[in-house]
Amino acid sequence: MSEEQLKAIERDMEGRMVGALNVFREDLAKLRTGRATLGLLDGVSVDYYGSQTPLNQVASLSVPDSNTILIAPWEPKVLADVERAILKCNLGLTPNNDGKVIRLNIPQLTEERRKELVKIAHDTGEGARSAVRQVRRDGNESVKKMEKSKEISEDQMHDGLEAIQKLTDTYVGKIEDVLQVKEKEVMEV
Repeated sequence: MSEEQLKAIERDMEGRMVGALNVFREDLAKLRTGRATLGLLDGVSVDYYGSQTPLNQVASLSVPDSNTILIAPWEPKVLADVERAILKCNLGLTPNNDGKVIRLNIPQLTEERRKELVKIAHDTGEGARSAVRQVRRDGNESVKKMEKSKEISEDQMHDGLEAIQKLTDTYVGKIEDVLQVKEKEVMEV
């Protein structure tokens, strides 16, 4: 019974750590790198017939070149709503509307702005690592409580704590890997 409880704690922790990693990836996708990526538009919702609808559900999105995002609404009458939604999201991009499609031109980043973005990415990474460490603390507390209430032996507690630390190290490493890829992407000219 106690081994099953330890495994359940580990599964729960891993699920929460995966969640922290996914949130981190989503946050990084929204950072502008000087290159056009559709991830920049993930948080954009359009007022479509009275309900907030994700942009990719009302328009075709594409990246025709490294500095442009092309947005082609399926219905021409939502063009103005799409334009408003983009402006409202404070992406720092000005939509160019030609009556049929919207073009977002992504300006090249200055060296100073690249360094700021890397700093923001590192701060976001620290938040993700902190979330993983909080999950570790919760798991450690659960395992120690189980040992204190004699549900598991002291050896099982040490094994559980060791497994939790290995899991934490794995996810902190994954966060670091994602961060390094993003930093390289931002610093490339």
